[in-house]
Amino acid sequence: MNTRIQDLVDRARQLPPEEQATLLSALHDLVTPPDSAWEAAWASESLDRLEAHRRGELEAVDSDDAMADLRRKHGR
Repeated sequence: MNTRIQDLVDRARQLPPEEQATLLSALHDLVTPPDSAWEAAWASESLDRLEAHRRGELEAVDSDDAMADLRRKHGR
């Protein structure tokens, strides 16, 4: 890895986790341009799930609880 890249990586490590995630997402978009068809399909799916939840057909799980369960199951 060249020194410019290493410097960027070192600086990224100093960011708070939320900003690291934002940076990672931006870099991902840089090398993998968004797919408008996929985004439209996901938006539709998301709305369908939200409407099902509001009708009482789909149970919601708190994200912190879900992540804690996954960490317990997978040892992370």
